[in-house]
Amino acid sequence: MRPEDRIAVDRAGVRAVLTAAGIDPERLDTHEELAEGTFNSTYRVRLTGGPDLVLKVAPHPSAPRMNYEYGLTRTEELFYSTTAGLLPVPEVVHADFDRQAVAGDLLLMTHLPGQTLYSRRRHTGKSDWDGLRTELGGLVADLHGITGDAFGYPQAGLAPDWRSAFLSMVDSVLADARRYAAPLPAPAGRIRELVHARAHLLDDVHTPALVHFDLWGGNILVDDTGPRPRITGLVDGERAFWGDPLADMVSLALFGDIADDRAFLRGYRAAGGTADLDPRSRGRLALYRCYLYLIMLVEAVPRGGSGPEHESVAGHVRRELLASLETLFDGVGEDDR
Repeated sequence: MRPEDRIAVDRAGVRAVLTAAGIDPERLDTHEELAEGTFNSTYRVRLTGGPDLVLKVAPHPSAPRMNYEYGLTRTEELFYSTTAGLLPVPEVVHADFDRQAVAGDLLLMTHLPGQTLYSRRRHTGKSDWDGLRTELGGLVADLHGITGDAFGYPQAGLAPDWRSAFLSMVDSVLADARRYAAPLPAPAGRIRELVHARAHLLDDVHTPALVHFDLWGGNILVDDTGPRPRITGLVDGERAFWGDPLADMVSLALFGDIADDRAFLRGYRAAGGTADLDPRSRGRLALYRCYLYLIMLVEAVPRGGSGPEHESVAGHVRRELLASLETLFDGVGEDDR
């Protein structure tokens, strides 16, 4: 998010949040901004006589954003409250959607220990890495065991079937692409045609499972202070939706193929997860890759993405999106049964 759209919270603001949460503001020691995120403003709040907390504040309500990004804080609170006790997620200490303490929606949560799995990828041996991926597979299977009554984003309205929900999600992102003139590798209309031509594959999904949809290594916390590293947190659940569990396999194997992650699949299947990577499932995976890559390209425009590093990443995402679109094109007209 552009600096002018983010909400900076000073010491007085943090004290106001603590007061609203029923915590004595005199206990505030320090607060420091965590710079990893690109959407919310996030702070680590240190208290005297107690564990640290995390304060997460959404951008200013008037800030430009994608259509599905309105109300994300409510979805994140829903994700944590729904998975509490089942997954290692933060406990929500206080939520404020009326913007009483600061000018944006906020969550005050418990701080989870550990470093991101992404930051540990080059410092973890194969045995420990495989152990972490197997553990992660079990956790994700537990996540997908949570089911709902309808499909789609909670903050955007739900649909009775997955085909309707997902096509609406794609159409919304393509509308954002037109609105922000996002640089796509193919015309938005052509992308829509290819997605809709393969939409019958979505009819294989009958039960709405809880999907995180942002489970790349930066949102998985690991503690390696013990004999073996272990997963201590699944965070940033604001982009969750009710849908096809297979959709989570895209970010879990970002720019790769989940079929190559045998350790993850071993843990996922052992915990009861279903991961049949047959041709129809692979067709759905191509649809979900297209959707994620579209989001990555479009969101960068309202967030003001620029510079050589941004252009390098965007170029890679455009190539990956084009490859996924070609997969959809190759499958059009095939008998997918």
